[in-house]
Amino acid sequence: MTRGPPIAELHFDDAPHVDTSIPGPRSQQLLERQAEIDSSAVAYPKSVPLAFAEGRGATIKDADGNVFLDFFAGIGVLNVGHSNPYVLEAVNEQTNELVHTIDFPTEARLDFIDAIGEIAPPGLRGNSRMVFGGPSGSDAIEGSIKLAKHNTGRHGLLAFEGSYHGGSAGALSLTGGRAYKAGYEPMLPDTVHVPYPDPYRERLPNDGATALCPQDDCCGQVSCARSLEAVKEKFEGAYSGHEPPAAIWVEPIQGEGGVVVPPAGFLQGLRDIADDNDALLIFDEIQSGFGRTGEWWGGEHAGVTPDAMTMAKGIGGAGLPLGAMLYHEKFDTWGPGGHLGTFRGNLPAMRGGIAAIEYIQEHDLLDHATQLGEYIRDRIRAVDSPLIGEVRGRGLFIGVELIDENGNQNAEMVKAVQTSCYEQGVLVWKAGRQNGVLRLLPPLVMTNEQAEIGLDIITDALESYTENSR
Repeated sequence: MTRGPPIAELHFDDAPHVDTSIPGPRSQQLLERQAEIDSSAVAYPKSVPLAFAEGRGATIKDADGNVFLDFFAGIGVLNVGHSNPYVLEAVNEQTNELVHTIDFPTEARLDFIDAIGEIAPPGLRGNSRMVFGGPSGSDAIEGSIKLAKHNTGRHGLLAFEGSYHGGSAGALSLTGGRAYKAGYEPMLPDTVHVPYPDPYRERLPNDGATALCPQDDCCGQVSCARSLEAVKEKFEGAYSGHEPPAAIWVEPIQGEGGVVVPPAGFLQGLRDIADDNDALLIFDEIQSGFGRTGEWWGGEHAGVTPDAMTMAKGIGGAGLPLGAMLYHEKFDTWGPGGHLGTFRGNLPAMRGGIAAIEYIQEHDLLDHATQLGEYIRDRIRAVDSPLIGEVRGRGLFIGVELIDENGNQNAEMVKAVQTSCYEQGVLVWKAGRQNGVLRLLPPLVMTNEQAEIGLDIITDALESYTENSR
């Protein structure tokens, strides 16, 4: 049985198509109404002033009827596209039967756990457990903190500079970005951050850093060795100032930090340090997982299996909220209520996740993401601009670091390119420690033709800014 229509049939036909100024009159009305009654914490419309009405596949329509190519996908949530009919059919069937069950067993819940288990990294496949809490990635991170503390008896947490793990207290403690937690200190005590290796930003000469990568020739990069040395010091250093951490939390590819892909050997180095010190290694796969990188999970590119991995975003299939953590069964030592959440029985989201897995498999979207991602990166690399520092990523998890004449991240250029793109019907986003990285997270169902049209607009914006800055 064919599982849903081919990806070419999922979208609005006329994208991109912009007839009004941005924002259009109806969008402007809704934006003004939002400003009057919604929270001042609202963020995204301040950068992209649009009000949306309808979505299909890799396209989205605003309240004025303008149609956009979506290279954003709700921060990587809509991996199988907006309103995928195959996924929505499963969601609607479940909604008509039963929606909320806390953690009572249902076929939808158990089938979802089985489906995730079948695509789990090899080291977790067949010997894992899953826990649900609240319907968000932040709550999955909270669950991972509890898992690590419960199993090690230690309270220290270790994460990385440049990281983002969520907005709740524990997740914010792990998050590296100061802006996210300014005014909300103190967080959890004994939380330490060490540098995340950045091959592009590696500029310092090798001053004697000891290579800790598992193979002598795996990368030879100073930033990787220094990062691993810093991690090891926090576990084994007599003067580290902290108890040994309970676990290491790491994004296999940093998202908010700028789509930073670590050197080969880094994740294996973390695996070795965790094993040597009876600590857990926990991968935050909330943004890098569920097929986005061309593998099911970002950590698979390094061939490293974590003890636990957190997931959210795309796993709800149709954009429905669902957070979960998969972990090795040997750590399933907590009792009833060890991790709680009223909405840990969101059955439509679970059915949506199962259908999304089936759709990805049926339509070879992992291979498609790999090939389309290579095309997008190659198109941008072909732009003749000294202001493009690096184009990086895996699959459809793509970052373009834009720089000024001094080599610093160029937030002004990112903003100008983003504005030029949405005015012409292409939605892109930003990342990076100084907001100087153009972040592209298109749905896995974006077609080659859509990517070509979108890249014409994106590369033209890059070229125009470069020419105007000369």
